[in-house]
Amino acid sequence: QVQLVESGGGLVQAGGSLRLSCAASGRTFSRYAMGWFRQAPGKEREFVAAISWSGSSTYYADSVKGRFTISRDNAKNTVYLQMNSLKPEDTAVYYCAFAWHLETSSFLNPSSYDYWGQGTQVTVSS
Repeated sequence: QVQLVESGGGLVQAGGSLRLSCAASGRTFSRYAMGWFRQAPGKEREFVAAISWSGSSTYYADSVKGRFTISRDNAKNTVYLQMNSLKPEDTAVYYCAFAWHLETSSFLNPSSYDYWGQGTQVTVSS
């Protein structure tokens, strides 16, 4: 089993920044990929970003490319999402996700991930 705990959400004005963190614990001794998804009220969960075990490969949704950066610190079993130039449409609950095996063709699909955090609310005011 793997447990994921997100932190760093909150209320910010448009144009501001937030950094989300997701700490993994449990069976984290093998290589794994990590991702971030978000879900706004009344909408489906959507992919935001993903990162490989080494950090050499990163993937972003078009809507956040150039504004968000995903990174990880394997010594701390933690993945980060730096969010800059935030917009009201970024308002959502943000979830981190853990995948033992993540193919390049499948990182967009929530069903490709094995474990999920409880989510952290991000609210961007206009």
